[in-house]
Amino acid sequence: MAIYLYKTSTPSTRNGAVDSQVKSNPRNNLIYGQHHCGKGRNARGIITAGHRGGGHKRLYRKIDFRRNEKDIYGRIVTIEYDPNRNAYICLIHYGDGEKRYILHPRGAIIGDTIVSGTEVPIKMGNALPLSAV
Repeated sequence: MAIYLYKTSTPSTRNGAVDSQVKSNPRNNLIYGQHHCGKGRNARGIITAGHRGGGHKRLYRKIDFRRNEKDIYGRIVTIEYDPNRNAYICLIHYGDGEKRYILHPRGAIIGDTIVSGTEVPIKMGNALPLSAV
């Protein structure tokens, strides 16, 4: 996991670093757009909340919080930044061909394998149930 430090050319680029492992192009079937205008406007398009507007269009990523692919191993393919939740997410390719996003487990890198189920080893990224029913 290489972090690139750049030479300062302006005051805004001071103390800046870029993580080479993070990618920014999301999967098309795992994202969807926000269809409303937002930016402080009502249904008629009139500004009702001042000092709001601009900003970059953010697409919503579908995150798998349930982790219900039981006993199927998945591999971390990419680590991306999610602008909607100020966190990193991982794209997982499961053994049965399915692709899903999960929240990035701290310390996980590209190429790690994860699995969820009742009889999985306890390590970073694996998901175990809260109760063994």
